[in-house]
Amino acid sequence: MTHPRGTIAIMGSGETTDSMVRVHRYLLERLPPPVKAVFIDTPAGFQMNAGDLYDKAREYFQRRLNQSIDRVSFPSAKNISVYEAEKAYQALRKGDYIFVGPGSPTYALKNWIGTPIPKILAERVQQGACFVAASAAALTLGKFTLPVYEIYKVGEEPRWAEGLDLLGQFGIPVVVIPHWNNAEGGTHDTRFCYMGEPRLIQLEKMLPPGTPILGIDEHTVCILDFGAGQVLIRGVGEVTLRLGGEGKIFRDSEVLSLEEFKTIAFPSAGEKLPAIPKIQTTKPAAVPFREQVNALQQAFDQYLREDNASSLINTLVSLDKLIWKSCREFEDEEKISQARETLRAMIVRLGLRFDELAKDIPSFLPPLMALILEVRGRLRAAKQFDLSDFIRDRLGQAGIIVEDTAEGPTWRPNPDANRLAHSE
Repeated sequence: MTHPRGTIAIMGSGETTDSMVRVHRYLLERLPPPVKAVFIDTPAGFQMNAGDLYDKAREYFQRRLNQSIDRVSFPSAKNISVYEAEKAYQALRKGDYIFVGPGSPTYALKNWIGTPIPKILAERVQQGACFVAASAAALTLGKFTLPVYEIYKVGEEPRWAEGLDLLGQFGIPVVVIPHWNNAEGGTHDTRFCYMGEPRLIQLEKMLPPGTPILGIDEHTVCILDFGAGQVLIRGVGEVTLRLGGEGKIFRDSEVLSLEEFKTIAFPSAGEKLPAIPKIQTTKPAAVPFREQVNALQQAFDQYLREDNASSLINTLVSLDKLIWKSCREFEDEEKISQARETLRAMIVRLGLRFDELAKDIPSFLPPLMALILEVRGRLRAAKQFDLSDFIRDRLGQAGIIVEDTAEGPTWRPNPDANRLAHSE
């Protein structure tokens, strides 16, 4: 095989959110114009809203990236005509930017394996195209894939299923797990794509020896740029290379060579991954609640001085989770009340910083707002409506209107904000 010229971008989640605009733009700008972008609908082909997912992607690409994107319709290998299948294959062969996202990884694999699609994808990356696999689609890239729905929703025993092994064809035979830092469970562990720590450890032991796991946090991407021979990390979270219960962590803006990445993923016999924090399998000594709150407050102060937006929001989320966890564990009510006041004060200071910033900052505001709305969503899910409304009101004072709709929260700058400020 000749040296590949293309790119594989693996997104943990958030593929059509504000936080990923800069990533899509970066990837699109590296391709020679005009760019032919296509969206594969297979992973969600069994869902009644499969068409809605494409419509959402089309609007996102057009409105946020000024890029058209066509639908490659291949919802089912069994129920598609020969003509429609050939149309899909031809559209993929012409795609420069191939985008595939949510749904079921095992459903996608069942309908791709045995067709020309896996070969076409490999050929397009080889020839210089960019393949963006997000969420469920990211799970398909390794030699083995995680049957998420079957284990998490149906209750089947933890196991692996056959994957595309697309990464293995380019010399990186890892297993991919998106949603690595998922926290939707609230009262139960949904990290590691809803598996939780005990099942992750069990699943890891089922893999062939020496098989690393590539964990991608939500709203984060690992870009494998074969043409440049580089691996780039972008997003608000982290990327983890994990082998034998240990892992190496990479963060936003890190760049390393593909060879260095492979060396970390596949250390020589007898070596271990370097500088790796092990996931705790035993409960560490408890840090007093107030000390944890103080540490988060000090971290917030530091990140505010550095204008580190993603770390600021992560700190707010961490404090919210700590308060929620302490409520369940019947922590002293006065201490919890003080912690809530600390959280309120942080939100106020963040609002004041908004006031200090120039309002014409389109490249900065969308990813920050995506994170703030995520914080509000978690507060609302925890029925902490007072704090949720407090964030909305403070944003309103800073010139940002937040509205809760049936489709989820939206935001927009208040065109009257400057006029109102001057009138006061």
